[in-house]
Amino acid sequence: MSRFALVTGASGGIGKAVCERLALDGFSVIATDLSAEDAQRVAAGLPGEGHCGYALDVSDEKGVGDLMKQIEAAHGALSVLVAAAGILILDDSGQRRAITETSIEEWSVTQQVNSTGTFLLLREFLRARRAHKIKGARFIGFSSVAAQLGGYRSSSAYIASKSAVLGLIRAGAREGAALDVAVNGVAPGLIDAPMLRLSLNPSQDAEIAQSIPQGRIGSPEDVAGAVAFLAGPDSAYITGSIIDVNGGYRMQ
Repeated sequence: MSRFALVTGASGGIGKAVCERLALDGFSVIATDLSAEDAQRVAAGLPGEGHCGYALDVSDEKGVGDLMKQIEAAHGALSVLVAAAGILILDDSGQRRAITETSIEEWSVTQQVNSTGTFLLLREFLRARRAHKIKGARFIGFSSVAAQLGGYRSSSAYIASKSAVLGLIRAGAREGAALDVAVNGVAPGLIDAPMLRLSLNPSQDAEIAQSIPQGRIGSPEDVAGAVAFLAGPDSAYITGSIIDVNGGYRMQ
């Protein structure tokens, strides 16, 4: 199997942890982010060889298609694509806006990045694997516990966008199976990453942890471990699934 993995949102807390874990597992990682400089910095810090960084706006249809073609021409077939890029827009005090106060601009931007971006990446990955089929390809999308529970700290736009990813994963799994592409996702809970810190001060961590059965806020490495499993050989007979990474939070 090809050992090239593309990760979007690579300079974020979770995205960077995913890059590091996949590199440790022997993948050559293609890190992408809005900033080429940030993506290249992540790639330069990874263990192993063959890593590189590119600028990518996942909501740009032409940009996604062009970069996929560029990468495969330069590096060969991608075996793994991890769609980790995401956006959450809150108000100036770090709180979710009520639906009645949510602008169409906030709604649209959130959908374009989180749901449309995932769709564009999945579409181009399936097209590439249809043109050049490889054994054991993997697509891994990102939903959220917010989509599963209706959210507490997340906006309605974010919740809706991550709910769309849940359905897209299952649709993609059905179509990808004939191409030997497993399509799965992860649904992180409360993870100590920049997105959580938009609305949660570290001084509140102990209080919040009491609502999590495992008694702690998760780490980016917790999410990266689940992604690594889905990217690896042990997940060969899994497709259309979402792995909860939330310390049992969804049981509450």
